[in-house]
Amino acid sequence: MKAAPFAYVRPSTLPDAIAELASTDGGGKVIAGGQSLVPVLAMRLARPETLVDINSVAELDRIGTAGGYLEIGATVRQRRVERDPVSAAVPLLGMALPWVGHRELRSRGTVCGSLAHADPAAELPAVACCLNAELVVTGTGGARRVPAREFFSGAMTTALGPSDILTAARFPIAGRGEGFGFAEIARRHGDFALAGVAARVRVRGAETDAELTGFGVSDRPVTCSAGGELATALSECGGDVSRLASTLSGPLTAVAEELVDTDGDAHASRDYRRRLFRTLASRELSKAYERARRSAGEVNP
Repeated sequence: MKAAPFAYVRPSTLPDAIAELASTDGGGKVIAGGQSLVPVLAMRLARPETLVDINSVAELDRIGTAGGYLEIGATVRQRRVERDPVSAAVPLLGMALPWVGHRELRSRGTVCGSLAHADPAAELPAVACCLNAELVVTGTGGARRVPAREFFSGAMTTALGPSDILTAARFPIAGRGEGFGFAEIARRHGDFALAGVAARVRVRGAETDAELTGFGVSDRPVTCSAGGELATALSECGGDVSRLASTLSGPLTAVAEELVDTDGDAHASRDYRRRLFRTLASRELSKAYERARRSAGEVNP
């Protein structure tokens, strides 16, 4: 199937791009890499009147660190983020990017495009929610920063208004004592996940807290605190951290039942996704804890 006819504009400044989008009165779509949008157009699941191509807006093509964040502009390709040494400041992002499609798709697709598309089984929205990244939304009223956990409101639905552009994503730089984990299960590498997990653990002296984000298990990325489950498992292990992954599975059962609320589909039932989530979460939370201890200097690297 081919896309329905549409107009095409390619402004060279951000104000012009916003003005072009606003002039469509909700009938426009922003395109940068197109790896999420073009398939939707080809299947005619979306029929915008106008595509606003932002690739000529130079100020959106930037990546760098400032104020404790890694900031990625709207036209920066995923592959560039994957290869740029500055991205090491956000380890969870580096863990997740190799799971996004294939290298050829990442060479064209953008980080902000994946976030704006808001597929509930996509990896980057889960990373943004786990870290509670700041998403910079610019519209006719100016720019505002939206916490990632408030940005996603449902499947393919976000806080973006009809004349808004997601101009940048700001991921917090990892600090001392932080560790991360990321994994997913898909039918084939590059497919959207049947279930996936992003984990973040912080160790500060005797205090340990943890957060888990599941994706592919609901209509949006779902995040919860897992510090209580981690503390319970550590107590049951009696100091034997090598048993942590297997011990965590029990405490995470209730978390899986709460977070995994999909009705299931032809590929996996709700119960199967809950088992996948519980297994992945216990494993990645355990890895994140070990990495956090190394980062805190409690064990040798």
